[in-house]
Amino acid sequence: MTKSWKEKLGDAIPAELGREIDIFETEIGLRKQGKIDEKVFAETRLRRGAYGQRYDNGQRNDGLKTQALQYPSGDLTKGPVTFWDAPGMQRIKIPYGGLGPEQLEVLADLAEEYADGILHVTTRQDIQLHYVQIDDTPSLFRRLAAVGITTREACGNTVRNVTGCPLAGVCRDESFDITPYAKGCAKFLLGHRDTQSFGRKFKVAFSGCAQHACGLAIMHDVGAVARVKDGKRGFEFYVGGGLGSVPNQARLFDAFLPEEELLPVSQAISRVFARMGEKKNRNTARLKFLVNKLGLEEFKRIVLEERRTLPGDPAWTAFLEDLRVTDEKPARAGLPLNGQPRTAGFDEWRKTNVTPQRQPGYAAVTVTFPLGDFTPGQSRALADLVRKYSGAPLRLTVEQNAVVRWVSEADLPAFYADLKAAGLGEPGAGSIVDITACPGTDTCKLGISSSRGLAGELRTRLAARAVTMDQAVRDLRIKVSGCFNSCGQHHISDLGFYGVSRKKGNFTVPHFQVLVGGQFQNNAGSYGLAIIAIPSKRIPEVVDRMTERFLAERQKGESFQAWIKRTGKGKIRAMLEDLAEIPLREKDRSFYSDWRDPREYSVGDMGVGECAGEVVSSLDFGLAAAEREAFEAQLDLDEGRAGAAAGKAVHAMLTAAVELVRTQNYDASDKPLEVVREFRERFYDTKLFWDPFAGGKFAQYFFHAVESPLQDPAPDAVHRLVEESQLFIEAAHSCRLKMAQGGLKT
Repeated sequence: MTKSWKEKLGDAIPAELGREIDIFETEIGLRKQGKIDEKVFAETRLRRGAYGQRYDNGQRNDGLKTQALQYPSGDLTKGPVTFWDAPGMQRIKIPYGGLGPEQLEVLADLAEEYADGILHVTTRQDIQLHYVQIDDTPSLFRRLAAVGITTREACGNTVRNVTGCPLAGVCRDESFDITPYAKGCAKFLLGHRDTQSFGRKFKVAFSGCAQHACGLAIMHDVGAVARVKDGKRGFEFYVGGGLGSVPNQARLFDAFLPEEELLPVSQAISRVFARMGEKKNRNTARLKFLVNKLGLEEFKRIVLEERRTLPGDPAWTAFLEDLRVTDEKPARAGLPLNGQPRTAGFDEWRKTNVTPQRQPGYAAVTVTFPLGDFTPGQSRALADLVRKYSGAPLRLTVEQNAVVRWVSEADLPAFYADLKAAGLGEPGAGSIVDITACPGTDTCKLGISSSRGLAGELRTRLAARAVTMDQAVRDLRIKVSGCFNSCGQHHISDLGFYGVSRKKGNFTVPHFQVLVGGQFQNNAGSYGLAIIAIPSKRIPEVVDRMTERFLAERQKGESFQAWIKRTGKGKIRAMLEDLAEIPLREKDRSFYSDWRDPREYSVGDMGVGECAGEVVSSLDFGLAAAEREAFEAQLDLDEGRAGAAAGKAVHAMLTAAVELVRTQNYDASDKPLEVVREFRERFYDTKLFWDPFAGGKFAQYFFHAVESPLQDPAPDAVHRLVEESQLFIEAAHSCRLKMAQGGLKT
């Protein structure tokens, strides 16, 4: 009898993984019959990487696919699209970003057959497919499993994809190749019994050195930076890092953790996190909150005690017996470029996209994916190029590109020509043109502004003048997120932007908060803070104005971060304040729609404002005052006045809360605890101040700041408080819009 493709793949699928997929397929059927609770099934599917996604009347606005999509539920205007009505997003784990040719070909087939024909690279070296039907996921999982890929624990309260430097093994600055350690850690933690009871997600990353940003190790829950001490391998080991709405710098757990302790200590941390981490309140359930709550020394004491009581496990050190298992064999001999003929564009591409390896005669080539996207045809072309020129798996990067390693320098002109033929020959990798962006309003339910639309517009404008651009500007990084959650990693870029909204009359206008002070290098060495919200359509002017001023004012050899610090955020904000003005809708309607999306941005029009001007409510004035106070807190923090900064950050929240309380015809007290009580009763308990995705997290920042004031205003703690203050004020703006749309007095 002729075998089905499922039967043909049977021998290639690991038995345990195949059984899990069978179980999931059964669970889908039981959920449809109502025999599994939706909340239970939601966590089940998330742990297999299956997300719901956003639908704006079946349209995408990123320029890739604009036709209306058809769903079983019919008319989308009659109600919200549910996970069962329409396709969703499928995340696929790619440990340390490694993909071989056969895997690239299978991914290409899946993108064509089950998705919308686009493969998207995330900032955590995953692959995402959009518009995937839940009924198709078991078949998709089996085909991935047959080539050694799993979606297990790609989402949910689990250990997410273990990331690693894409130049591991070929970097000239690394202490040693972290590849076998990242692979061993990913295998050990996947499905481990001690990682199944977390209150939130858990992220792990590896870097081969401290100075570069390839692995971003120290912004993770657990980060390991390779070190050699007295001839022995180990890691600078960090805990409690993370971005999200309020970023947190990781803390040094151990300056040198021996390699044999990597897995047992990681297991001990997992056990402590599962046992002591927050479970009820998801807003404070990441590891960083537990480390901050206990203090680093107490956390370390508990973890090491847990480590001492763990029963021995051969898996802790089994992978150390053969660290060369991940070594790669190049397809061709490494030869110098010498006088090889070069086509037009080659030199510019080589300047930005080619990195010499530590192995003589070889180069690592970055293949640029604008907005992190590539097509099935390009995936197959890459598979062919990897076989022909490299012989080793490529590596996806945290900047949403791919690196093909072991390319002979003599082959670079031919490799470039083949890349161009596949539409993959764009230069600018690792430059200001190479903008990182999350999915934003295109497909993410949390998106506020179009991060991809803005990133695409900025890329087009910057690429047009990249050749003549000063190198100091070319070397800058821009990162864009559609909301405050930092999936686009806006906190660690030279210029970061995250989506917010503002009201002009009876209409909402897409905006982005502008962040400065972040640092991508040194494994995400510092986090930026927001200084001003600017209408989305004026963000390109922000980039032009800031880069021009930087070039005009910088001292010899001065970095962008150093210029920001020397200039001061007050002056930086002042140079942008005129761009914050929103023209009336009747004068310029373009401000009232987002980038690459012609539709009206507002949720619903409530009429035309008065022709003589608009009436500004006391709430608008109050929120503006709160924003000013939060910004002044930043200035104090920058000047080393942490105590003053903390006071202003808390007062900014109080100002916003008081103005909201006054909208309910209540003469709010000026006593902080009374303000908290009234705000809790009128806005928190009633869920009027309630984000559909963040819940009451931002209100809790306010409550905690007033009821449990900082006793020791250390800079890191005050930095978080300032960030929380800004987010509370943003939530107050959202609450103001919500009240206006509900017809409530503002």
